[in-house]
Amino acid sequence: MAKITNVAVQMDHVAGINIAGDSTFAMSLEAQARGYRLFHYTPERLSFRDGKLFASVEPMLLRDVKGDHFELGTPERVDLSTMDVVLLRQDPPFDMAYITSTHLLERIHPKTLVVNDPAWVRNSPEKIFVTEFSDLMPKTLITKDPAEIRRFRDEMGDIILKPLYGNGGAGVFHSTRDDRNLSSLLEMFGQLFREPFIAQQYLPDVRKGDKRIILVDGEFAGAINRVPAEHDSRSNMHVGGRAEATELTPREQEICARIGPALRERGFLLVGIDVIGDYMTEINVTSPTGIREVRKFGGADIASLLWDAIERKRA
Repeated sequence: MAKITNVAVQMDHVAGINIAGDSTFAMSLEAQARGYRLFHYTPERLSFRDGKLFASVEPMLLRDVKGDHFELGTPERVDLSTMDVVLLRQDPPFDMAYITSTHLLERIHPKTLVVNDPAWVRNSPEKIFVTEFSDLMPKTLITKDPAEIRRFRDEMGDIILKPLYGNGGAGVFHSTRDDRNLSSLLEMFGQLFREPFIAQQYLPDVRKGDKRIILVDGEFAGAINRVPAEHDSRSNMHVGGRAEATELTPREQEICARIGPALRERGFLLVGIDVIGDYMTEINVTSPTGIREVRKFGGADIASLLWDAIERKRA
């Protein structure tokens, strides 16, 4: 087996994370517990020169202690191909900066195992990848044409409108059939985003929760239900959603079984899908979250399952 010694984590700066719910922190803690050496860097520290990918990294020591959760050593410039594993974990937005980092990391993968596979991350945006399974998702429209969106709302009644490459619930709007603000909303979207927008049929089951289901190497690993606050359509926990324990329904088991082979083919070792009622709305492959919440509610130790999968991949 190819031994793992050095793990670099490409992430938003460790000083700014909330360790209580941060999946990158959980993954890194498990790596540290297994005796791997951790190195921290942020995406702007990447440099590509003469065919080699460098980064200014800092040795990182973690503690599961709020307010005292990390120590960083002296920065050093390293060739990332000397690392055994790179965790690609900075948060979206999925913009040209994010895409560029996937191009650069592709230069060292798979000799250095990048998790998730950078080429497939680039080619599988969360809200577009899911359209490969159209029978598993709600009615969906991707366009920038206001007339198409109005036609879609007339047909669906209530719709959800959101940026195609947004994240974390930002810019998500619930537009009802009699909402007179749709034209203004589309004008604002047109000014803010060059890309098309995504409109989906509103699913009333969201009031019961938006389930985050985590898969490791294409297999179900754990799930939590995220219930939106009373006066919000979004279930994201950082905007007031409440997490609760849950189990998979037969329909959700079917969804996992259907998408599992496609995830394995693309080298996606960690994926989080969002399911409302009987429908999958997103397949999150950039920096999926939910690991610590699943563990908190008595579920599997997904960080451990992930590193087991990484070790198998490195073998």
